[in-house]
Amino acid sequence: MTYTIAPPALPSLPIIGSDQRFPIRRVFCIGRNYAEHAREMGASVDKSAPMFFCKPADAVISDGADVPYPSATSDLHHEVEMVVALGRGGHDLAPEQAGSLVWGYGVGLDLTRRDLQAQAKAKGHPWDVAKAFDHSAPVSALRPATDVSLTADTVLRLSVNDALRQQTALSEMVHDVPHILAALSTLFELKAGDLVFTGTPAGVAALKRGDRFHAELVGVATLDGRIV
Repeated sequence: MTYTIAPPALPSLPIIGSDQRFPIRRVFCIGRNYAEHAREMGASVDKSAPMFFCKPADAVISDGADVPYPSATSDLHHEVEMVVALGRGGHDLAPEQAGSLVWGYGVGLDLTRRDLQAQAKAKGHPWDVAKAFDHSAPVSALRPATDVSLTADTVLRLSVNDALRQQTALSEMVHDVPHILAALSTLFELKAGDLVFTGTPAGVAALKRGDRFHAELVGVATLDGRIV
């Protein structure tokens, strides 16, 4: 097959302990999946209706690359999240089925232009410009699920310039991974290569040019980077 222009490169993530890479198809995110974060944002959690949004696959930054401070904002916020990578797909799945889709785990930042999000909320507009901008999804190398033993006590945390900003145990998630994937599968046909950001705990705050961040899903993956 020939194309009128050169096709874009396929976004991908490194894999811990391997020379292979994980190709990225789509990036899904769940909002308000930690009650304390919902409260700090002045929102409530509807357990019966999880809220989802998307980022483009080419918003993912990998391999420790610098993160450019985005245009059109003066209030860039960090949101540390466990990231789940899917090795299989499905549609209209039960939670008991959905958990088996997981190929691996990582840690990432859902970067947010908070001022643009607030403006969108006030007008009842979509959040796309606040969430789906270029370089808005730094993600660590992935660890295969076969090498991971997650528990309710597994810790997710973020430090900025060596100061702890966010920390939680996975037990604090409103919707666990199988329920997130099951709910997503009623809205989209999930496929291998999808990434799912699983929500952020309380403590979101601003990032400035020159800030260095260290995100960790303890015992699984780490992500270090710099805002430039």
